[in-house]
Amino acid sequence: MASAEPKRVPIPRYGVDYRGKVVLAPMVRSGELPSRLLALKYGADLVWGPETIDRAIIGTTRRLNPLTNTIEYSRLPSSKLANPGLDPANRESVIYRIHPALEHGRLIYQLGTSSPTLAVEAAKLVASDVAGIDVNAGCPKSFSTAGGMGAALLKTPDLLCEILSKLVEEVGRVWEIGISVKIRLLERAEDTEALVRRLVGTGITGLTVHCRTTPMRPRERAIREQLGMVGDVCREAGVACVMNGDVTSRAQALTLIKKYNVDAAMIATAAEKNPSVFRAEEEGGLVEGKTAWREIVKEYLWLALEVENRWGNTKYLLGQMVPGKEKCYAEMNRSKCYQDFIRVFGFEDVDGMMEMAKAVDDRLGIPHVAEPKVGKRARVKELAPAEPPAKTEAEDMPAEGDVKRIKVPHLAMDMSTMVPEVAPGAALSV
Repeated sequence: MASAEPKRVPIPRYGVDYRGKVVLAPMVRSGELPSRLLALKYGADLVWGPETIDRAIIGTTRRLNPLTNTIEYSRLPSSKLANPGLDPANRESVIYRIHPALEHGRLIYQLGTSSPTLAVEAAKLVASDVAGIDVNAGCPKSFSTAGGMGAALLKTPDLLCEILSKLVEEVGRVWEIGISVKIRLLERAEDTEALVRRLVGTGITGLTVHCRTTPMRPRERAIREQLGMVGDVCREAGVACVMNGDVTSRAQALTLIKKYNVDAAMIATAAEKNPSVFRAEEEGGLVEGKTAWREIVKEYLWLALEVENRWGNTKYLLGQMVPGKEKCYAEMNRSKCYQDFIRVFGFEDVDGMMEMAKAVDDRLGIPHVAEPKVGKRARVKELAPAEPPAKTEAEDMPAEGDVKRIKVPHLAMDMSTMVPEVAPGAALSV
């Protein structure tokens, strides 16, 4: 008698099945838009954005940037809201940026939350632009565990299950996208198993397990003794199981998936330094060699310029990609703008790159010229209102959360080689 087909939780219309995928992990700073786009270009099947706290995204303004053809969720810092005169340019801060054409169907939004109500409110704002919402229940850093978020949720399984159930019911089913969760191992295998059994019963489509316990740090080797068990529990429920922890290439990922009988693998720190880790062996594999970093840096800089990435974030990522022993490493750290980067790396002869760098520097207002403290104090005193303006009734109303799916114009920039064809009838989420 033929064996029965394994159980599988249905994948929503605009969601994505994690099975058989090698994906970019959610990483603060390293998961911003140009990093995700470069990972996709090198073959990542899916990309997770950096964890974004529910209260950070709630209250943002969603708009299409016509210069970069990206969707931006932005807001004014609270200090500027109280006194816009503090910033002569009145510039908003972009909290989250999405490329609706290049990330369509392949971006998972990771949410930091400890409140079912806030989780739903935040998820509704981005649901039409992403293929899934992933709850962070694994990050051990204090900025994530503060207020009971991140790995702290492992200690409050009732709350975590309530958050997931609410997201499945009020966001996943309404917007027809998947809801998933990322956890860490518990000290005892039986406790991990009990937790996973509860989580897969909430209606989620995927579960990622970071093969370290909460006290463990990245430098400590991942422990995989519980991984097979977690995969078995997920399989019984029909939920995709993604492994994370010390995965360094697509080739290794596929080997580990088969060895531990899980469904997918996630790459984190290895992708920071060399995003070509996602490239398949038959397509050339890793970009390696003494000068390989130059090719990767050049591609990353192009993407950062095209989406006008925050200069500080770009500098941080370059610090991961450029070997510290290279002469230009110290020069790069002294750079003040994108034009400096082009000169430091010797890309002046790359057609159009310096011109684009100058245009982006101008739009971003860099390098910044520090204003003397005396002048700033005088300007602030002059512009400061006597009393904070009273809120109107309309301003006290909550922001509208239901964002319609619309089509956006096709991008002018030519990146067709990194965009797979979308199945007929599929909607473009923006």
